[in-house]
Amino acid sequence: MIIAMTGLPGTGKSTLAKALSQALPALILDKDVVRAALFPAGEIEYSTHQDDFVIQVMLQVADFYVRKDATRHILLDGRPFSKQSQVDTLVAYGRQHGWDLRFIHCVCSDDVARARIERDAAAGQHLAANRDFNLYLRLKAQADPLQVPHLGLDTGRPLPACIQDCLGYLSQPSENLKVENERP
Repeated sequence: MIIAMTGLPGTGKSTLAKALSQALPALILDKDVVRAALFPAGEIEYSTHQDDFVIQVMLQVADFYVRKDATRHILLDGRPFSKQSQVDTLVAYGRQHGWDLRFIHCVCSDDVARARIERDAAAGQHLAANRDFNLYLRLKAQADPLQVPHLGLDTGRPLPACIQDCLGYLSQPSENLKVENERP
């Protein structure tokens, strides 16, 4: 199973991915980690072109692991998947490669997202140098609704409750999944 963690910066995608990787278990492919491995610091540009390239590399790596061990779970983390074209690319790749592709859409209040982003910036805990609340606001203003079956998850709730909801969602047969409309 390939699990795409979606949601704006600061909505808890990476925190949830780390906890899920332990609970499943699963391998995490993080866009920011992959970017840092592929490009020297002076070549990181946070452009759509570079993001798309890194995601393509991640998809190939995910497919490599799935072909090596079909029972393996892979978590794709680091891209908000806030544009329909990004979701469409992922869905098309997943179909082409026969993946069981799931989406977990993380949301929270603006105040919670701001606090998380500012905490991470103060502690130097995030690889993406462009990650700030203004980025969150820009992406939120430009975001398309997620139009694929997914779990909508308010990550302002306690992490154990979020993990429990994720595990329940991931255990469902794919034909039972629906598009949800969630609000934090």
